[in-house]
Amino acid sequence: MTITYRWRGDVDNALLDALHADAFGHPADGTDWRARLERHSLGWVCAREGGSLVGFVNVVWDGGAHAFLLDTVVARHRRSRGVGARLVSVAAEQARAAGCEWLHVDFEDDLRPFYFDTCGFKETTAGLIAL
Repeated sequence: MTITYRWRGDVDNALLDALHADAFGHPADGTDWRARLERHSLGWVCAREGGSLVGFVNVVWDGGAHAFLLDTVVARHRRSRGVGARLVSVAAEQARAAGCEWLHVDFEDDLRPFYFDTCGFKETTAGLIAL
């Protein structure tokens, strides 16, 4: 079956909550994803296979030159098949089309090959404060 990718695709809270919980290893918590996306996001990319949500990435921004990837998730049964790379590619295309000049991402160390080798991000110096 073909996987389709849609910028600002329809988001079903329950499906996205379940995908996010599965991908990040926590119980679904009833997050109102739709409200969060509408309030904070430049856009998002949904990957669907048939009626199933198999991937998602959120693109938040500062309203200007900087966009940021959050919540890149791919269903476990579709990992290592290019879904994540295509999600990021569509996100980058759309952020560029919106006038953004930079796309940022932070990630855990085991995802370095995905973001640097597969998606083309470059390593930078950054800082973080745990709140």
